[in-house]
Amino acid sequence: MTHPHLLRTLAPLLAAESKAEAPAAGVEAGDLEQAVWLRLLERLEKDDVPTRPADWLRRAVRSEARRARRAALRERPYDGEEATETRDDNPESTALTTERRRAVRAAVRRTPGHCPRLLTAMLDPADPTYREIAGELGISQGSLGPMRSRCLGCLRRMLAAEVPAATRRGRVRETDRGTR
Repeated sequence: MTHPHLLRTLAPLLAAESKAEAPAAGVEAGDLEQAVWLRLLERLEKDDVPTRPADWLRRAVRSEARRARRAALRERPYDGEEATETRDDNPESTALTTERRRAVRAAVRRTPGHCPRLLTAMLDPADPTYREIAGELGISQGSLGPMRSRCLGCLRRMLAAEVPAATRRGRVRETDRGTR
């Protein structure tokens, strides 16, 4: 199959695969499509034509989608500034967010055993990998998942206990006082 014919044949499949994978990856379908075209053209430039082009293309789209997801998870704003999408100019909302973060960090410090160190490492803005966290804590990477689950469960119970129970709002009417 000649290169131009291959490209024309794969174009509809690439468009469909990119459109299907893009939402989960958090990227535009066109960006995903462009990245895969680039990979394919680089291969063709070396006369390395995939033996099963459709299968290669599907794998390449999924690979590029995973790469885009990982990149999005690691992106950080410059100079410690908030990202424009998450910045909220409402002072009340900012104060509530700050208070929630403070409450979570305080609860993390009160968790038992290795949990404070594990949860602090997981909340690190540098977003360390499981391998890095396990090395820092001196534990096996395989035991990190179960320990993480136990620690998050403990933290969840602690925070749930701190949330005040729902109460009735507003004034009590005269007719309600007699029924209490």
